[in-house]
Amino acid sequence: MTESFLDQLNGAKVLVTGGAGFIGSNLCEFLIDNGAVVKCLDNFATGHEHNLTRIKRHPNFSLLRGDIRKIEDCKKAVKDVNYILHQAALGSVPRSIKDPITSNEVNVGGFLNMLVAARDEGVERFVYAASSSTYGDSKGLPKQEDVIGKPLSPYAITKYVNELYADVFHKTYGINCVGLRYFNVFGRKQDPNGAYAAVIPKFTKQLMDHESPIINGDGSFSRDFTYIDNVIEMNVRAMLSTNKEALNTVYNVAYGERTDLNELVSILKEELAQFDKKIEEINITYGPERSGDVPHSLASIDRARTNVGYDPKFNIRQGLKEAMAWYWNNLK
Repeated sequence: MTESFLDQLNGAKVLVTGGAGFIGSNLCEFLIDNGAVVKCLDNFATGHEHNLTRIKRHPNFSLLRGDIRKIEDCKKAVKDVNYILHQAALGSVPRSIKDPITSNEVNVGGFLNMLVAARDEGVERFVYAASSSTYGDSKGLPKQEDVIGKPLSPYAITKYVNELYADVFHKTYGINCVGLRYFNVFGRKQDPNGAYAAVIPKFTKQLMDHESPIINGDGSFSRDFTYIDNVIEMNVRAMLSTNKEALNTVYNVAYGERTDLNELVSILKEELAQFDKKIEEINITYGPERSGDVPHSLASIDRARTNVGYDPKFNIRQGLKEAMAWYWNNLK
């Protein structure tokens, strides 16, 4: 992003929901570093206060403990902000299969609360985390924003409902919304612990502990793994774009290349072996396929390039090189 583009962040008042989480905390840091005034709303169900250590005492940063399932917390959080970057959600397909009610309460009920609060406050723009899971059983590759299938999990349903609500709120109330369909985001601060840890931090921690990662299936499933800095760029571009054609739609947020799980583990071992040679010798274990998983995922990012100038800088290898260094320095 150019310096003149980033200058627009100076003094901008931004609310980041889920701001203590992986993506949210990285957004908070970037915004603070570029002169924005940032509020973070989080209930710490999945986020961590230590993710905000570097900025929590910054004069332009404020932390609100609250829950998007409570409308009064949402109304308090949106007070006097220009923009909302809505990242708060209960992620994970397996979590939603195990507990669809809570996933729906947070991802749909909480989302609706935030939209109502944003509408009532007259917020300039509402940028929200959508999901590649919305493509469901659609077979075509690369994934085009206007061609989706049937959802394959409760989580996917909640994320698709978000897109429908955002569209209706624009048409009914005039609020400008932009949905970002994230494709397998990874990078610094992504939690490797817990039953629903994403594959990259989970495998990274296991390899660092000299444990064998377990791949669900034969390792041929592939994903468009997307480094956190690409996601930050797209959030900022969606928030600040002056192109009216860029608003009230959804975008794929990805790099535009796919990597299968066998190749992923190979790269992880290669990068981590620079810190510990023994990691090269760790074997991989294969287990049953996971319910609700989509076999292959690859994004077309043409719409994002054309409408908002999205230009992702980090491919899988570049992103993993940075991420593995971060994990080694922070988990060891």
